[in-house]
Amino acid sequence: MSAFLATMLTAVVGIVGTLLGAVLPQRLQSKERVAEAERAERRLNFEERRGAYTAMNRASERFHTLLKDALHRIRDGVYTDQNREQLEEARRDYRDRYAEAQMIVPERILDASRELNKVLAGIDAAAKRIDRGAPHEGETAPGCLVDLKEAEPRLARMRELMRRDLGVAD
Repeated sequence: MSAFLATMLTAVVGIVGTLLGAVLPQRLQSKERVAEAERAERRLNFEERRGAYTAMNRASERFHTLLKDALHRIRDGVYTDQNREQLEEARRDYRDRYAEAQMIVPERILDASRELNKVLAGIDAAAKRIDRGAPHEGETAPGCLVDLKEAEPRLARMRELMRRDLGVAD
């Protein structure tokens, strides 16, 4: 009986070993595939955020620069239709980059962008009123240029938050 049990036990261990030998590597490969998919997802999310940040930063800087240029030209009386079109194109691009970013960037970045937008949108509206000859009381191009300086630390703050989120160290 003990020889029989030993033979049976050996057979069972052999069968179980054979089955586990086929199943365990398959489980390990499955876990590796899941881990690789997670790494690829994180990499894709990082690339999307970096692309959104780059586009937002570029559009914000361009809108700010063209707005400042517009105010100088309005002040100097040399603001042209081409300048108006360039500024409007920059404003639309700025708005579109923000809209795209809303779906993939953290709220703290959007908050910083909103703070910047308050300044840029307000100055843009004022510049348009001044250009049309219908400014609010006390609204002037030189005054708007001074007010536009509020955008600079907000641009810097937004960029700093984006860089930090991407792991860029100063």
